[in-house]
Amino acid sequence: MGPENETQISEFLLLGLSEDPELQPLIFGLFLSMYLVTVLGNLLIILATISDSHLHTPMYFFLSNLSFVDICFTSNTIPKMLMNIQTQSKAITYAGCITQMQFSILFAGLDIFLLTVMAYDRFVAICHPLHYMVIMNSQRCGLLVLVSWIMSALHSLLQVLMVLQLSFCTDLEIPHFFCELNHLVHLACSDTFVNEVVMYVAAVLLAGGPLAGLLYSYSKIVSSIHAISSAQGRYKAFSTCASHLSVVSLFYCTSLGVYLSSAVTQNSRSTATASVMYSVVTPMLNPFIYSLRNKDLKSALRRLCEREYMKSSVVLRLKMSP
Repeated sequence: MGPENETQISEFLLLGLSEDPELQPLIFGLFLSMYLVTVLGNLLIILATISDSHLHTPMYFFLSNLSFVDICFTSNTIPKMLMNIQTQSKAITYAGCITQMQFSILFAGLDIFLLTVMAYDRFVAICHPLHYMVIMNSQRCGLLVLVSWIMSALHSLLQVLMVLQLSFCTDLEIPHFFCELNHLVHLACSDTFVNEVVMYVAAVLLAGGPLAGLLYSYSKIVSSIHAISSAQGRYKAFSTCASHLSVVSLFYCTSLGVYLSSAVTQNSRSTATASVMYSVVTPMLNPFIYSLRNKDLKSALRRLCEREYMKSSVVLRLKMSP
């Protein structure tokens, strides 16, 4: 393939989850519903955290950041998928594909780092309760979030620069519903050895490192909970981190499941379907997991809804009055 053909790539084709025309309306409705629930649920958590002074604590600061990242994560992929189904087009421009891949890496990395930071927050709260507000002061919380953003941004930039060095030929079909790094690398017709090395080393460092931090934090948390003499005290301590542990388990189990399945099977469409779990389902379920087991958050959401209802009632009366 001549070099002139390798540099004329203008678009890729996103094959989506299925090419069956009869399934497209079902997929469209399902993903539109999940996207709206994800945005609404996470937006409510952000608004409740901002508006309620009782939630101005490190734990809810990190949770609101996680909710923001989850909204961005899903907004980076699902609207384009829905638009392609609606317009019956599979095309995405080269620049659009690279941009989507960059933001997917960025927000996935932020999810990992923020979950690790939240585990550290719970570790300090349970293992060092007397020093919690000193250790987790506002400056340190802001610094932890800033470092998470910087590391994720640098990682996504590195991967994008590596992909930009690749040449693509005639096979431009991506068996996925968004531009995923691994699929793009495998589409290249130039040598991808360096890209694969960088990709897997980064995965080990940026996923394995935080995972080790999570396991260490929760090993210390479990030891501290076991040391509490009263059953009520143990239950109260465990309940403060149960929601986070559920979210961590859901995210890591689905992510590992996707990449382990991709290593043992050649069916890319099955891998794409499995990736829906960590890229769509997990962000959608996070607000439910945190709110259902959290009395403070449920109370804040209730107060937020009541305030908005009262405001709308006042506005309506003013409009109806002569």
